Amino acid sequence: MLRSASDFGISAQDWDTAKEQARTAMIERAKVRGMIPYSDLVAKIAAVKFLAHDTRLFHLLGQISVEENDAGRGMLSVVVVHKHGDMQPGPGFFVLGQHLGYDTKDLLRFWVEQLKKVHAIWSTARS
Repeated sequence: MLRSASDFGISAQDWDTAKEQARTAMIERAKVRGMIPYSDLVAKIAAVKFLAHDTRLFHLLGQISVEENDAGRGMLSVVVVHKHGDMQPGPGFFVLGQHLGYDTKDLLRFWVEQLKKVHAIWSTARS
């Protein structure tokens, strides 16, 4: 389902650095119970240049969410949202949630549950 760095012609080292930069930016927002638009997130990733609607970015965010979910911290990319309109994550977030076994029939409920979980974990975490 999720593609890797080599599928996009990116070195594993650059991909891992980009993942850590994205993860750090998302955690910073989660600590203050906030969200971050895709366009603001890509500005914080220096290792690989992404656009806000970049397929490679979506795979990177998916990998981070799978890893965070497996660690019991929820889908961290829940904090990455559209800057305008619904101000929610893109459709790939919900597809991934379903793939991970979550009930996504009510998309708004699923999103709010994940957002509350991620915010609760990181807003009380020690740096």
